[in-house]
Amino acid sequence: MACSSCPSDAPAQPDPRWRRVLWIALAVNLAMFAGEIFAGIASGSRSLQADALDFLGDAANYAISLGVAGLALRWRSRAALLKGGTILAFGLYVLVTTLAAAFGTLVPHGETMGAVGILALVANGTVALMLFRYRTGDANMRSVWICSRNDAIGNLAVVAAAVGVLGTGTHWPDLAVAAIMAALGVSGGLQIIRQARGELTSETEASMLPDPAALRNAAAE
Repeated sequence: MACSSCPSDAPAQPDPRWRRVLWIALAVNLAMFAGEIFAGIASGSRSLQADALDFLGDAANYAISLGVAGLALRWRSRAALLKGGTILAFGLYVLVTTLAAAFGTLVPHGETMGAVGILALVANGTVALMLFRYRTGDANMRSVWICSRNDAIGNLAVVAAAVGVLGTGTHWPDLAVAAIMAALGVSGGLQIIRQARGELTSETEASMLPDPAALRNAAAE
């Protein structure tokens, strides 16, 4: 995150607790992707399938964050740009597929949606709580927090969609949730990209400033 003073390009000392949380988040997201993609296909739920793809995307994002932890600010910001772009792309993909599914008539299994949605909510809620303390860090840390926050909100919406499907007997609540998840993806991706670009701009401007130590040495000579 761009600070009030010039951002440092020195490598940040990776917090062991931060890395531990990321490893836990990575394992949880990979496990939930495998379970939820199967349940989404079996139940015919568009929102569960979208949520499963989100788990897979987040797992990749956590792996990238682990790879750049401790590197210089410009590399962490570039990684955040990549993650922001993938989140944005995911949101657009969900939006397009949801619009296409609106022309179909398949009604998903509400019971499966509700059970899997609750399980996913517990998993994402736990990860989000562990990451809460890092929500105001640099763009790389903040991007991880945004991913987990959006996932937990999406899981609540999936559970609500399951209730709606059971109550109405139509696929519209399922599609509505998929549209909400698409909006969260687009919004979150744009937030991350905006902050990462700001960090890169600040870092570039700071690198162009004269080195005070070099000026003092030149004056002394």
